[in-house]
Amino acid sequence: MSKQRVNVRAIIWLDGKLLLVKHKRADREVSPYYATPGGGLDPFETLQDGVVRELREETGIEAKVGRLLFIQQFRSERAGYDEELEFFFHIENPEDFVNIDLESTTHGKHELALCEFVDLETTDLVLPKFIQTVDIGKHIETNAPAAIFSLFNEGSVLQ
Repeated sequence: MSKQRVNVRAIIWLDGKLLLVKHKRADREVSPYYATPGGGLDPFETLQDGVVRELREETGIEAKVGRLLFIQQFRSERAGYDEELEFFFHIENPEDFVNIDLESTTHGKHELALCEFVDLETTDLVLPKFIQTVDIGKHIETNAPAAIFSLFNEGSVLQ
């Protein structure tokens, strides 16, 4: 039987930059890639509550969750899972995330090496890869419907 993991992620967009994190690997080295903040949904937790909890744990900031922007589906490389679904939500209070002290968080100090706003045009190695292919600012401004990315179809966009 196939096992699925559900993740929630935050799109925190400010002045043309996206808040991204670099995780600490098991060997305590810094991950070579940036990722959007977030994590796995707890049992019976709503998607929005999961985003709020994950951001509180990782950044210490209480997020104001906006609309769903993106959905991604892919084969999992995580032990115990075959497939993962990720839901990316717009966070409406990006200014609150400017000065994050990872040492004062419950999870960030253990899991994250960096948490910073990044210019996607000058940064390589951002996961998921679709983040660097979409115009995030325009997607937010135009109130476009959630874009769906499936890596089962060679990274194609389904809308």
